[in-house]
Amino acid sequence: MKFGETFTEYLHGDQERFLDKCSHVEYKRLKKVLKSCRTCKGLHDSACKTEQQWDEGKDISESQLCQCQSSCQLCDHMFFSELMKEASDIAGCFSSRARHLLHLHVASGMQRYVLRIRQCFKNDQTAMIEEGRVLIEYIIMNAIAIRKILKKYDKVHKSVNGKNFKSKMRAEHIELLQSPWLIELGGFYLNFNGLNCGASSEFSGHFSFDFNASRPVMTLALPSSIKLEYDLTCAVCLDLVFNPYALSCGHLFCKLCACSAASVMVFEGLKSASPDSKCPICREIIHISSIGAGWQLGCKETWQEYMRKQSTCLN
Repeated sequence: MKFGETFTEYLHGDQERFLDKCSHVEYKRLKKVLKSCRTCKGLHDSACKTEQQWDEGKDISESQLCQCQSSCQLCDHMFFSELMKEASDIAGCFSSRARHLLHLHVASGMQRYVLRIRQCFKNDQTAMIEEGRVLIEYIIMNAIAIRKILKKYDKVHKSVNGKNFKSKMRAEHIELLQSPWLIELGGFYLNFNGLNCGASSEFSGHFSFDFNASRPVMTLALPSSIKLEYDLTCAVCLDLVFNPYALSCGHLFCKLCACSAASVMVFEGLKSASPDSKCPICREIIHISSIGAGWQLGCKETWQEYMRKQSTCLN
């Protein structure tokens, strides 16, 4: 089955109710734009009219094909502006839903008490596991769609604009598979797996962890045997990240190291850091957010050993 058919099947599958509330890559529309470029044979049509129809969400007819030779400005405008908007919306939707899910997962105080009471009547853990599975599949399928449509763009135009666009996405922090919240969902899986909540069957084939290697990593398995590795080493202390904080640039740090770099006390937290605080690695001015609040639940022995090491250093 071709990916276009697989993606359409995914959009109209069990997750259709979830996808109604979230953006997704308009794979068929973007592919049709590329098909127009490939088949244009000296047709001269109004670029403004075609662009207006695109903005209104109408299909592009065969009589409105763009002139594509050494460059294709009309196609580039429609293709990349649309794809950038979709990628930004997808990243925003994913981070928002993941943040909400993980906030429930590590709830404390009165909220945790209420959730415990609810579990007497409703299995919230099963619902949370399902939500995590849907979010992971959502980000993976859309990331693959973007990768394939950009590869097809470069093939049609014999260019590297698609490759350059991926670099632009990374620079603007909307590269879907580099989201810190995807790493946090890996920690979410680890927690439930460690608590024997049946998460391994739900997330099987997606995440694997190796904390004992010289470089601790989380591996995300994608279709077509593609694997992505995420380094879980703090860029400052060069140890496994503890109470990890993620920067919008993608770098991970221990809370202690991040607070030290931002010149704030640990008990104050990074929310009290100056708005001009910069990443100690790439020196980019960023917004700092906490992730990994629940990582300790799934690998208690690792964290206990880390705490002993920290106590020894302080003494």
